Amino acid sequence: MSQGQWYPPEWPDRIRALARGELTPVPPRRAATVMLLRDTAGGPTARPAVHMLRRRVSMAFAGGMYAYPGGGVDDRDARPVRWTGPTRAEWAARLGVDEASAQAIVCAAVRETYEEAGVLLAGLTPDTVVGDTTGADWETDRQALVDRKLSFADFLDRRGLVLRSDLLAAWARWITPEFEARRYDTWFFVAALPTGQRTRNVSTEADRTVWITPAEATGGYDRGELLMMPPTVATLRALAPYTSAAEAFAAAPAQDLAPVLATARVVGDELVLSWPGHTEFTARVTRTSTTRGTNRGGAS
Repeated sequence: MSQGQWYPPEWPDRIRALARGELTPVPPRRAATVMLLRDTAGGPTARPAVHMLRRRVSMAFAGGMYAYPGGGVDDRDARPVRWTGPTRAEWAARLGVDEASAQAIVCAAVRETYEEAGVLLAGLTPDTVVGDTTGADWETDRQALVDRKLSFADFLDRRGLVLRSDLLAAWARWITPEFEARRYDTWFFVAALPTGQRTRNVSTEADRTVWITPAEATGGYDRGELLMMPPTVATLRALAPYTSAAEAFAAAPAQDLAPVLATARVVGDELVLSWPGHTEFTARVTRTSTTRGTNRGGAS
């Protein structure tokens, strides 16, 4: 087990309660998160960096963990919205949901990236993307989105913008384990930082943001220096081989979107946790196991 892998003390009791039929799984809430990439200098050995934020320790879900910008789907994300790129039907086929849900998930990915990183995947026309979004008027609209005083559809209409769904590509899907109190069904997307835009540490849920290569991030995780959940680590490892943001983006259609859902088996006094297809996260936990914090082990 990696030094960066840790589990909350309440897991054993919750898992045993689920096994006894005393715990009813909470339905997972749909969510979207975006692995925002930018190319770095360094010649033929260079690798793209990914934008990550560290969630505040006080956060109820994944406190202290490094993650990507993202969050839950808002009911209003399904409202009619200015749209270009792959059709809703194409997105529905890729994401494995109906068309209305597909739009809401894609919309949530674009909205959350703007809310948490200040980066907007939208343009005045289907083949352009907005430039600098750091002005005071942009910040007023961004805060209104965060406060849910403004829907994303109304935000785009107000500015005459079209959502560029072609700037996103679906990469993975993870579902929080059934024994967790807070559960998410999360789609992971990849996108390149648009020319002229820059990320900002504007999320109230984060106390730090970094641009870091996938290899550097997973190295920090392996040494116990960066805390992350299994889906974050798995997606970082999958991104590590690519030499540019464009190369990673082009590889997205070949990625498997079958949902990854952790399972737990009770074996005597021991619990065996496993994530299908990701053996590095397999762990054995007992009532007396030492835990070092609150790894929420879900999808974010």
